[in-house]
Amino acid sequence: MSGQVAGEQVTGGRPARGAGRPAAARQRGVKEARPAYECDACGHQPPKWVGRCPECQEWGSVVECTVTGPVVAGRAVASRAPSEPARPIATISAAAAAARPTGVDELDRVLGGGLVPGAVVLLAGEPGVGKSTLLLDVAQQWAASAGSPALVVSGEESVSQVRLRAERIGALHDRLYLAAENDLGAVLGHLDQVRPGLLVLDSVQTFSVAGTDATAGGVTQVRAVTAALVAVAKERGIATVLVGHVTKDGNVAGPRVLEHLVDVVLHFEGDRHSALRLVRGMKNRFGPADEVGCFEMHEGGITGLPDPSGLFLTRYAEAVPGTCVTVAMEGRRALVTEVQALIGATVAGSPRRTVSGLDGARLAMVLAVLQRRAEKLTLHDREVFAATVGGIRVVEPAADLAVSLAVASGGLNLAVSPRLVAIGEVGLTGEVRRVGAVGRRLAEAARLGFTAALVPPGCGGGEQGPGPAGLRVIEVADVRAALHWAARVSAE
Repeated sequence: MSGQVAGEQVTGGRPARGAGRPAAARQRGVKEARPAYECDACGHQPPKWVGRCPECQEWGSVVECTVTGPVVAGRAVASRAPSEPARPIATISAAAAAARPTGVDELDRVLGGGLVPGAVVLLAGEPGVGKSTLLLDVAQQWAASAGSPALVVSGEESVSQVRLRAERIGALHDRLYLAAENDLGAVLGHLDQVRPGLLVLDSVQTFSVAGTDATAGGVTQVRAVTAALVAVAKERGIATVLVGHVTKDGNVAGPRVLEHLVDVVLHFEGDRHSALRLVRGMKNRFGPADEVGCFEMHEGGITGLPDPSGLFLTRYAEAVPGTCVTVAMEGRRALVTEVQALIGATVAGSPRRTVSGLDGARLAMVLAVLQRRAEKLTLHDREVFAATVGGIRVVEPAADLAVSLAVASGGLNLAVSPRLVAIGEVGLTGEVRRVGAVGRRLAEAARLGFTAALVPPGCGGGEQGPGPAGLRVIEVADVRAALHWAARVSAE
């Protein structure tokens, strides 16, 4: 046969489109397996292999992954009988989804009352911040009070190493089980044997699924492990906590879909040089997503701080220039925080502006406003150092007024009364703007014994309007009025 090959049509000397495939496959519209490429670090799928990922700029992270399985084109999905019929919402009981306390009050506050059976929680944080220590304590509390065993599976440490930490913090219980695995199939085997009510995996980046063509910790493996654990947790009603890593930017490591798969996302924050630790809710399907829990790290483990405001204050025998107290909001919690400022010597050129626990850009703005609006205060050629006490980080605009008073107090060598708190945002024209949750801030200041508060206009009901019992609320319109009232209250 001229111009034809058996089983193949030729058009212009070239095989026709679709030639070379089985006729049945062409008729069904089935696509054959084809090679694809995916970045093992960020999940980006370039059209061809490259040495450096164009999305995250990581070298050597693009791997080949074959897309297999038939893909039917143009076929409608057939209906089938549902596994469970739909019911009126009023007839469905919510008792199975009731939160069960973990025994750690500060964590329960962030979770919205405790762990929900079948819920999957992702706890992310920097290495060494205390994630494993906190969850080991949670597992022990669960085993002691929840009536069901707790299983801790470590993919980074041996069971002996975990046992040493548990002994140090006093987290030993007969119904607390430990295992060291890296394969998800082995973890499911432990679930069949132990039948726990709480499962802790430390960490999700160290586990892998057999048969998945990717390295442990990569995007494909993390996605597969998390999806499988979510399905198992929902099916068996196991409260599951996954420990996750963070990137250098402080975000959860792995694909973004990881945060969508789980029910709760928590960030564990803290400075290694400070005992303060914060658990911050970022996503919560069962409670508030803006709550914060406070903990203190010490040699015996980690304990909750129901009243942490004392960590952020310094007690002086007498008033000291360069200090002022504000009330910062961490989630829904009001924390009384001290701001300190030191005005250095006059220098030629560009003086240093150093901050610790504050926003450097807002400090520069406050200094410019004080230089322009405050009288007898020269700051453009002097070094300025500003910091918070206790390791807390305050970046909200509500601390602007306290920073202004601390800087002015240090520059003019005039002490602000230690019983005075300042709350408000400072604008570029020197005005004091309103901020949120003023009532909650004032209530916390009054509870701790403060006697006077400077607030923006409209927050106190008048120049010296009513406030919480024992707290004198003074409204100030601008920075000059705030300096005037701060000096007047300190003189009284």
